[in-house]
Amino acid sequence: MTARIASRLAGWPIEPVVRRLRSLATVSDGEEALVRSLADRRERYAPGEELIGEGRAQRLPRFLVAGWAARQRVLPDGRRQIFSLILPGDSLGVASRNAPPAPWAIVALTALETVDAEPALEAALDGRAPGVARAISAAALDEERLLLDHMVRLGQQTAYERVAHFLLELQRRLQIAGLGDSQRFPLPLTQEILADALGLSIVHVNRTLQQLRRERLIELRSGVAILLQPQALSDIANCEAETPLRRFSPARPRQLESRSA
Repeated sequence: MTARIASRLAGWPIEPVVRRLRSLATVSDGEEALVRSLADRRERYAPGEELIGEGRAQRLPRFLVAGWAARQRVLPDGRRQIFSLILPGDSLGVASRNAPPAPWAIVALTALETVDAEPALEAALDGRAPGVARAISAAALDEERLLLDHMVRLGQQTAYERVAHFLLELQRRLQIAGLGDSQRFPLPLTQEILADALGLSIVHVNRTLQQLRRERLIELRSGVAILLQPQALSDIANCEAETPLRRFSPARPRQLESRSA
């Protein structure tokens, strides 16, 4: 990794991890101190660097402190499908000690930094950190829910709906990590990455973003996204705007009848 990237990462704190754990369970002061003590156990990656290879044994459990990564598969002809994004505060390989070989590759999308989560996981497993243990279990369920949301997004939504829902999901997750608010958050992704995550062409992504901008629903400024009308985006995406997890709204009986007809 270049000295410039290493220098930029050096000052990044572990606060997103603490905030993420707190959002999932009640964490004691002692448990929080344990998590903060991991800040010196850092590992850094450059954009495009592989953290875990598909089909390979997963490495030591880690928390992502800064930067963005993706779980993905790449076909022989170079086409890529991104299954999920890993954001600051998220974990890698924490939910299971004896995890099977990775079903996907995990690749850095930006310069990023992780910390060794082994001490926190040990404390969770032997009962010294029950709050962390509950948070880890809740995180695994949340990760599964996000993956199911992604399946619905790809299988049933239009490009317009997909982009709206995806932006709302990122806003929610980054706000929890303390990296955004109810409208504004960093978006360091190229349109190519968005296309691979949403199952669309780059041209389609560009047209959809332009439409959302023309309708004054979003703004994009130098790697920052601004949701100008979050409620309108929630209506477009068919998700519940005020719930912390932004779940898809349940279909009404009339809608179900329409689909089955």
